[in-house]
Formats: sequence, C-alpha cells, structure tokens
Amino acid sequence: MSPPAIAAPSASSAADPSAGEPLPEPPSGTRGLLASRKGLVLVCAALFAVLLVSIVTAIGLGAAVITPGETARYLWAAVSGGRVAAHEVTAYQIVWEIRTPRVLLAALVGAGLSAVGVAVQAMVRNALADPFVLGVSSGASAGAVAVTVTGGLAALGVYAVSAGAFAGALAASVLVYAVSAGRGALSPLRLILTGVAVSLGLQAVMSLLIYSAPDGEATGMVLYWTMGGFGAASWGALPVVSAVVLPGLVVLYRYGRALDVLALGDETAASLGIDPDRHRKALLALVSLMTGVMVAVSGAVAFVGLVVPHVVRMVVGATHARVLAVAPPAGAVFMVGVDLVSRTLMAPRELPLGVITALVGVPVFLTLMRRRAYLFGGS
Repeated sequence: MSPPAIAAPSASSAADPSAGEPLPEPPSGTRGLLASRKGLVLVCAALFAVLLVSIVTAIGLGAAVITPGETARYLWAAVSGGRVAAHEVTAYQIVWEIRTPRVLLAALVGAGLSAVGVAVQAMVRNALADPFVLGVSSGASAGAVAVTVTGGLAALGVYAVSAGAFAGALAASVLVYAVSAGRGALSPLRLILTGVAVSLGLQAVMSLLIYSAPDGEATGMVLYWTMGGFGAASWGALPVVSAVVLPGLVVLYRYGRALDVLALGDETAASLGIDPDRHRKALLALVSLMTGVMVAVSGAVAFVGLVVPHVVRMVVGATHARVLAVAPPAGAVFMVGVDLVSRTLMAPRELPLGVITALVGVPVFLTLMRRRAYLFGGS
C-alpha cells in the first residue's frame, strides 16, 4: 500500500488557489523552528511527554481519586508482575481493569480520528470533511441498532454490538465505493455526494428500526453511537483497535507526499506522475477500515477529525508529512482530556463525548474561520 516516491510540488503550484485548496503556513514565530526536522522532532517529543502525563493523570482521576504516584506504582506492578498490599486491591483494580483500558482506547481513537481527518480532507479536497463524511458513522449506528433490535450476533456476547457496528461501517464504505466508482474515476465530489446520500439513507433505516423496536433500548443505543463514549471499554477491545490504528498511522504518514499532491487537484497530480484515482481508492479502503474499527468501540465522536487537523496546520504548516506527525499525539491528548471531562464533570453520570467535543470544537472552528491568515478554500 506504500505510495511511490513523489517530487514535492513547487512553491508556485502550492500557492495557486485554482490548483487546489490553499492551506496555511505556520506563524512567523515558529516557521524557522518547525521547518527543520529537529524542530518537528522536538514538538512531537513534547506532545508525547504531555500525552504520557495526561494518561497517568486521567487514570488516577474519577469518583475515586488516586494520586499520580500511586497510579504509576499500580501500573508498574501490573506490567512487571509485582504485588500490591491487600488493602490496595480495590484501588489497583480500578486503575488497571477499569480506567487503563478506557484511557488507552481514548488515546488510540483520538490519534486515529485526527490522522484520518487529515487524509480525508486532502483526499476529497474539502476543508469541511471529517472521518464520517463517507457514511461510516451512519453505517456503524445502523449496524449497532440492528443487532440491538434483532438480537443478532448473540454468539459474540458482549462484543455483539461492536461487531454489528463494525460490519455496518464497512458495509456503508463498500456501498459508497461501489456507487462512487461505478462510472469512471473516483472523483472527490462524487465521493462526498455519495457519502452524504448513503448517510441519509442509513439514518432512515435506523429510524425504521427504532420505530419497530418493542422497547426503548434501541433509542439509548442510537444516542450512544451518535454521540460517542468509552463506557464499554475493555482490555479485549484494545488489541484489535491497536492492530488496525497503529499500522494505519504509519501508512498514512508514508502517504504524506501523495496527499500533498492530491490536495492540489487531479490534473496537477497526473502531471507529477501519480494516479490520483488509484491513490484515492487505496486511501478510501484504509480510512474506512480505521474509522470502522474506531467507531465500533467509541461511537461517532464528532469534531475531532475536523478541528484537530486545522489546529495542527496552524502550527506546523500545510505539508502533510508534518501534519501527520503531529496530529496523532495532539488528537490523543485531546481525546484523553475529553474523556476525563465526560466522566467527571457530572459524576456519577457520564456526558456523551460528542457534547464536549462540540462545545470545544465549534468555538475553535469559528475562531479559525475568522482568522485572515487561515484560508479554508476559495478566494
């Protein structure tokens, strides 16, 4: 799936609004530092350090507050096979069995959604695109509701709903691809329009399933899958999500140069020696798989894949290799913080993640739109 080596587009072509969507350069105060590989490494190292601190802090906070020192000691005891005192067993179980898989899953999903958002925005050349523009979110919600209403996949036990959501997400992606690529090349406009149409159709199917449900359980399931949450996180989900998201992040990073060219338009890409249709199909398959896996365990968490890429571009510039290096740890830190707020702000009740991401994302997005230095496309 690795793309061929591509020459970087010239400065004149990158600045041409007619060639593609203009994207911002970093502020003058950071341009010199971030232009170098060393500066980018320092930024990534700082973000990973913040992420580590955020993970330990988030694991310790909740209805039962555990100090960072004790949290680190319990984590070390878990990974090294150490022992804890009898009176610490309850705190240890809270840290290792309940909060750690949840926080790690939040970090993985935040990193994955941010990277996929970068790829989708370049792939469809639309600054308002996010990981769910291709109908994946609606497919996952419809799959989860179908399993809940019909009782299907009962043999999978507690993983039945997640499996149904993943199957629905992949089915929606296949449908979008089949319709979009049915005639000619897989153009960005056709891809977006097909994704919107499929989303509306799946929402209608989901409404029909809810209406025919004998009780109100499906309504609660719809709310969960449309707003997101990590309340059902477990150690069993982590290996699957990690096996898809982590390699996916590496592949997307290697597509950085190809995304630079795709953002300039198909004609420019062809003139630089790459096949935009082939790259777009490969990227569609990858981002659909990653998004389907993440939605299956977290529901549809809005604004992360939309806002984080734009914020990162404000700092490191428009080159996709730099954005894809910084966006995953930035998204992971953001999602860990959002999950912490969701389970502590109105404890013991949990707020849906989508409520918090919207409350944060909308003001940030509107602020970005008001900045003259940031262009979302067009003149």
